[in-house]
Amino acid sequence: MYTEDWVIVCRRYQHLSAAYSPITTETQRERQKGLSRQVFEQDTSGDERSGLEDSDDSRRCSGSPEDTPRSSGASGIFDLRNLAADSLLPSLLERAAPEDVDRRNEAQRRQNRPRALLTLYPAPDEDEAVERCSHPEPPREHFGQRILVKCLSLKFEIEIEPIFGILALYDVREKKKISENFYFDLNSDSMKGLLRAHGTHPAISTLARSAIFSVTYPSPDIFLVIKLEKVLQQGDISECCEPYMVMKEVDTAKNKEKLEKLRLAAEQFCTRLGRYRMPFAWTAVHLANIVSSAGQPDRDSDSEGGEEAGPGRSGGQGRALCRPSAALQLGLRVSLSLISCHCHCLLERRPAWTDRRRRGPQDRASSGDDTCSFSGFRPATLTVTNFFKQEAERLSDEDLFKFLADMRRPSSLLRRLRPVTAQLKIDISPAPENPHFCLSPELLHVKPYPDPRGRPTKEILEFPAREVYSPHTCYRNLLYVYPHSLNFSSRQGSVRNLTVRIQYMAGEDPSQALPVIFGKSSCSEFTREAFTPVVYHNKSPEFYEEFKLCLPACVTDNHHLLFTFYHVSCQPRPGTALEMPVGFTWIPLLQHGRLRTGPFCLPVSVDQPPPSYSVLTPDVALPGMRWVDGHKGVFSVELMAASSVHPQDPHLDKFFTLVHVLEEGAFPFRLKDAVLSEGTVEQELRASLSALRLASPEPLVAFSHHVLDKLVRLVVRPPVISGQMVNLGRGAFEAMAHVVSLVHRSLEAVQDARGHCPLLAAYIYYAFRLPGAEPNLPGGAPPVTVQAATLARGSGRPASLYLARSKSVSSSNPDLAVAPGSVDDEVSRILASKGVDRSHSWVNSAYAPGGTKAVLRRAPPYCGADPRQAIDCSSSRASSYLEASSTALPAPQPRPTVQKLLHEELALQWVVSSSPVREAVLQHAWFFFQLMVKSMALHLLLGQRLDTPRKLRFPGRFLDDITALVGSVGMEVITRVHKDAELAERLNASLAFFLSDLLSLADRGFVFNLVRAHYKQVATRLQSAPNPTALLTLRLDFTRILCSHEHYVTLNLPCCPLSPPASPSPSVSSTTSQSSTFSSQAPDPKVASMFELSGLFRQQHFLAGLLLTELALALEPEAEGASLLHKKAISAVHTLLCSHDTDPRYAEATVKARVAELYLPLLSLARDTLPRLHDFAEGPGQRSRLASMLDSDTEGEGDIGSTINPSVAMAIAGGPLAPGSRTSISQGPPTASRSGCPLSAESSRTLLVCVLWVLKNAEPALLQRWAADLALPQLGRLLDLLYLCLAAFEYKGKKAFERINSLTFKKSLDMKARLEEAILGTIGARQEMVRRSRERSPFGNQENVRWRKSVTHWKQTSDRVDKTKDEMEHEALVDGNLATEASLVVLDTLEIIVQTVMLSEARESVLGAVLKVVLYSLGSAQSALFLQHGLATQRALVSKFPELLFEEDTELCADLCLRLLRHCGSRISTIRTHASASLYLLMRQNYEIGHNFARVKMQVTMSLSSLVGTTQNFSEEHLRRSLKTILTYAEEDVGLRDSTFAEQVQDLMFNLHMILTDTVKMKEHQEDPEMLIDLMYRIARGYQGSPDLRLTWLQNMAGKHAELGNHAEAAQCMVHAAALVAEYLALLEDSRHLPVGCVSFQNISSNVLEESAISDDILSPDEEGFCSGKHFTELGLVGLLEQAAAYFTMVRPGAAAQGSAGVSADLCPCLSLLGT
Repeated sequence: MYTEDWVIVCRRYQHLSAAYSPITTETQRERQKGLSRQVFEQDTSGDERSGLEDSDDSRRCSGSPEDTPRSSGASGIFDLRNLAADSLLPSLLERAAPEDVDRRNEAQRRQNRPRALLTLYPAPDEDEAVERCSHPEPPREHFGQRILVKCLSLKFEIEIEPIFGILALYDVREKKKISENFYFDLNSDSMKGLLRAHGTHPAISTLARSAIFSVTYPSPDIFLVIKLEKVLQQGDISECCEPYMVMKEVDTAKNKEKLEKLRLAAEQFCTRLGRYRMPFAWTAVHLANIVSSAGQPDRDSDSEGGEEAGPGRSGGQGRALCRPSAALQLGLRVSLSLISCHCHCLLERRPAWTDRRRRGPQDRASSGDDTCSFSGFRPATLTVTNFFKQEAERLSDEDLFKFLADMRRPSSLLRRLRPVTAQLKIDISPAPENPHFCLSPELLHVKPYPDPRGRPTKEILEFPAREVYSPHTCYRNLLYVYPHSLNFSSRQGSVRNLTVRIQYMAGEDPSQALPVIFGKSSCSEFTREAFTPVVYHNKSPEFYEEFKLCLPACVTDNHHLLFTFYHVSCQPRPGTALEMPVGFTWIPLLQHGRLRTGPFCLPVSVDQPPPSYSVLTPDVALPGMRWVDGHKGVFSVELMAASSVHPQDPHLDKFFTLVHVLEEGAFPFRLKDAVLSEGTVEQELRASLSALRLASPEPLVAFSHHVLDKLVRLVVRPPVISGQMVNLGRGAFEAMAHVVSLVHRSLEAVQDARGHCPLLAAYIYYAFRLPGAEPNLPGGAPPVTVQAATLARGSGRPASLYLARSKSVSSSNPDLAVAPGSVDDEVSRILASKGVDRSHSWVNSAYAPGGTKAVLRRAPPYCGADPRQAIDCSSSRASSYLEASSTALPAPQPRPTVQKLLHEELALQWVVSSSPVREAVLQHAWFFFQLMVKSMALHLLLGQRLDTPRKLRFPGRFLDDITALVGSVGMEVITRVHKDAELAERLNASLAFFLSDLLSLADRGFVFNLVRAHYKQVATRLQSAPNPTALLTLRLDFTRILCSHEHYVTLNLPCCPLSPPASPSPSVSSTTSQSSTFSSQAPDPKVASMFELSGLFRQQHFLAGLLLTELALALEPEAEGASLLHKKAISAVHTLLCSHDTDPRYAEATVKARVAELYLPLLSLARDTLPRLHDFAEGPGQRSRLASMLDSDTEGEGDIGSTINPSVAMAIAGGPLAPGSRTSISQGPPTASRSGCPLSAESSRTLLVCVLWVLKNAEPALLQRWAADLALPQLGRLLDLLYLCLAAFEYKGKKAFERINSLTFKKSLDMKARLEEAILGTIGARQEMVRRSRERSPFGNQENVRWRKSVTHWKQTSDRVDKTKDEMEHEALVDGNLATEASLVVLDTLEIIVQTVMLSEARESVLGAVLKVVLYSLGSAQSALFLQHGLATQRALVSKFPELLFEEDTELCADLCLRLLRHCGSRISTIRTHASASLYLLMRQNYEIGHNFARVKMQVTMSLSSLVGTTQNFSEEHLRRSLKTILTYAEEDVGLRDSTFAEQVQDLMFNLHMILTDTVKMKEHQEDPEMLIDLMYRIARGYQGSPDLRLTWLQNMAGKHAELGNHAEAAQCMVHAAALVAEYLALLEDSRHLPVGCVSFQNISSNVLEESAISDDILSPDEEGFCSGKHFTELGLVGLLEQAAAYFTMVRPGAAAQGSAGVSADLCPCLSLLGT
């Protein structure tokens, strides 16, 4: 219960830190909204064509190409001219300057780019998020699962008198009543009228017919018990029940006279005995049956009869509720129709701490609890038809539990009894979260309460079956009185109809009975007296009654309960009183200042008690008094309190009492039997402090906030006794440590991942404040006005009836006296206090304490209210005096107090604490650290020190204590890491968070020194640590938490340039930098040090330096436990970059460029780690990469499209890396020891995306200066890194997502089937084990090991099974955007490199490598948007550096032609438009160099032949349109009209058109291999005069034969190809070691002479573009022969022995001469 406002410390930008605004999958998805869809070729297959594709078939050629014979050239051209061209690029034919073209390309690339790259990448792994924080939930009233019960109607066969109902919940297993009673009255107005003589006007709160029950521990053993009572009448219970059991409604006419007689008698009894009740009948509803049957959504909503009971049918549970009826076995009709909208559409209440506790370990022992839930069932309407009459001798709760246990047995004894037939209709449903017209157990209105005249719903107080550990959040002071039995068997006289009257007496005079007893139903709200029901003619009655009393806030020694026993005369006799007192007894409510509760067995006095009886107990034999049964205990009664005022624990009671005495200074004071004087109170208080550890956990948790408040007060304001200050700091600190430990242990099940107890976290965040201090708004800002409010259940529950007011310190108040944007922004707005809707709030802030009309209020004892609130802003340890406000009413004379500072005392006591206490504090260090931080923040605000320079904010001795404390805690972390890893982890995190908070409060230099000292401690220990990985992991977590500070960027001083070296001489540059390759001047040491993790960088950017150093250490090849460290270090960087992307402060590009400067060394780190990154470029073709995969000139004979010229590769590689030594993780351990532990695919990908983030956001000019200073090998590795980035983020395609999803789903179905088999017993455990061992992966235990996260490769999808189509669509959308943006960032970087090397000597080799990367990007799966920009870059490169393609010894031209032709056949018109433009410009460029473009002509023709021969889904109709587009360009190119260029283009297009015609014919015969091969042979024959094309088609034929398994035929094709090359080589020069043309191959095949058709008259070897392929070389010839030999060896042994031998005979001399 709170007696003061909350004070909340909140830093202005804290919500922007990585700790408080976590990047999760959900937040990522939110930010991904609005992404534009990227169009990919592979997603637009076949029939589904996107908007960018062609849909206008009328523009296509109407004639079929097959109709045109191969020889009719004119007809082919005619067909081509009839086609419609794609749109032309308007600026393509303009002769613009290269600089203008570059500028235009760059401007276009910058358009519509996503601002945040990392939004497109999966969110960081939440398992690694050690810095993740959230503010604790506000303390709220504890509720279990809540059930709403509505009583609709009660109808008997006969209606003769009023009947009253009582509802309550009972737990049979725990043998405990688990709720208070709910009283309801469903009588008609005519029946209520019978009691008019006794009734006052009923209060609206007593007319409730619906109640909300709370169940903290749901169990299948809970019953809703319904008891009925009636007005007392003459006769025992059986006689009174008889008419209800005998008479039927159908016999009303027959029994008319009897009924009239009964009504008349009932009317007389109501008039005379209307104030007394008698027990009548009872029944019970088994809640588990209702919940389980109502919870089945597939049941018929109007089901009747025996089917209704659901699972309750088995075992006969609840059958005792039956009447003899086959149609209604259970006597309940359950209608599952929805009662009302609000019951069906429920919101789950946010659980309090103890709600979550139900699912904790303490409940695992109770087997049934987990299977029973009262929170999600469908509403049900019950009709209860059978009641059992009450039995006079069996009214107690013990008997009731026996009945309830019996009801669950199949052979219930209750079934044999004749029931009282009636119809009680009730609705049972889950309670809505915020019900209207709700009254709390104290009858206070709970918001929303729209109309005070509405019929209310009562909240019924729960008595949980077991302990509930929850703090008091609202004022509650209730007392429950349970009379159990009375034994008057030895009492003389007429004492038979006995009733007990109960009164709460404030004194001994009868008029001092207080109206504190809650009324039942249809009566006044509170009464001064209440009676138990009467059992007719019974001298020893048992009772089941419950009396609920509202205790006064201040209970005094005179307060007592008075019980008066009456004999009630049922029959009117002349001269006999209606009621006659026959005994008295009482219970004094206080004993030694403590509330008395529990069971009592009291003696009863025959005489009225004498004066002053109330201070004694009835156990004291007062002289002259007569007692029943010789002063023995004859009246059994129990008291139970539900109070936030009385702790009901002796240790807590004593502690609160002593603290209260010291605050009041009321000496001498009686404590139990001792009298305390000022001399003895100190000793008692110290004993009480040490005894707090013995307190019971439940009351300790309930009063934990008060206990902690008082302990803090003892530390901060040591009491002054007899003029001497008593220093209780050490005792209070030790007590605090023990209390925190006890609370932690009690709430162990609900601790968060870091071991924080939510209750204690909420105490610090909301409730803790410095004693006696009111937060003053700096700058004299006006106080905030507070509105009056009723009791509410919002995010915070009400505080109490004694609450002060709500005050709020705005975090954005314009009147705060600190300049906005100053360095200390986050501290100057550090405080805000939060108010909640509370009852009896101050209506006007002027009356609030400190206001102009403030009064001091006195709270009752132990309520925790401070009787004197005043402000003391002094921060020194010198004593000061507490003075009352000058505007306040006269207050008691203040006692002198000493003001200490809590944070200083905590630090001091912690440093000097003894071992046991230190251990307790270390276990929960986070609590004390957070307490210190909040105390420091409040001290700065209250002392108005926010404007003070940071170095002067705290005294030196406090900072010394902090230094010692941080050092000792750091040492504990280091020493415990191997003994108690969990504690070390918690301590490490607590220390890091503490230092992070200090950065906002104290001098930053001081904090950085603490961090540096901690690092040195760890570094020293690392040298001797047996397992350094554990320590490194902890230090990584420590760094990650520090870097999550909201001012991380500012703390790194990003705007301060790195200071230049002392000497201007270039020799002082970093020792790691090498001489510049591309810059004419010496390297700039300032720029170089920005990109290297130098000492200068780490000094200037302290936190960023720490983080990147940790990353560098983790990436060291020799690092132990590397895979775990890789993941943690890379994840830390990734998380930070994500938080920068989402931080609105860094949204502008210029600001983000400054932030990116903090991560520039990441580029060098990734470049140096390149050999150990996962090789995403590896695939079936084993794509090697630029600098790191080539070892010698002999390599690179694979796919020419993805290897680099050997000479260029060697020039770029420079030798420091060992090329070719890397292996993929999937192939096992690395072959070279120098490579170290390889990074997993997931870690590699995340590191690469971080590299791309830096490249995207860094200043381009800075990157250019850096690239200019790089040595050639380093630049090669950088290009290699970019190449890898393209491979890592290549788009997988929608089909890949669907395939992965279906595989995952199939696997889950398989597991489900196996589980069913195991359950049904069709497969044994041994068989399962054998099957698993057979299925085990051949790769050892690396595969599919879920817990070894470092081994699993990057997963495209999350683990959830069976994603919806929308989710897969979304994943494909995001993946497409990521692939596009990653490729565009690479393209931007390549442009920067090109601009850097333009004027250098080594530019050719570098530009060749750049073009390689560009070609790879054009060849991989890319979006239309990227290809548009990629092709523009390619055009610019070729126009600026044509020699790259048209030099004699390069294969780049062939590669480019193949890529462009492939894109010319695209289904997407944008791609075709740009590819056609690129191809046309390529031809023009070649023509302008040498007045013909034979090289391009040949390469394009060969590429097309290769394309149509190998690609399945090639679209010739789209390619024809591209050919038409190229023709159109040639016709419209004004600059070349006078030349033969247009004619040559036309010829080439015709040639290509004919090849396409052949392709269409081939497609016709796709299903007929014989015809297909024959057609390919004829096409190859047609190219007899063009050796390049003939060679291409021979290779195509060999490939097709090999596909069909015709290895001998494939070998013959390769022999023909080798003969063709040999013929060409013979024309060039006569070399003895080479075959003499095709004649040398005669012994293999006689047909090989066909290849001799080429001779000097047909072909000149020197002609440009002819025989320029890589196969027309000696190495090419060897390659072809090797392939032929390989095919021959695949033929069946002996079938082609001669051929194979022949091949070998030709092969051996060649191989030996070439040294192969």
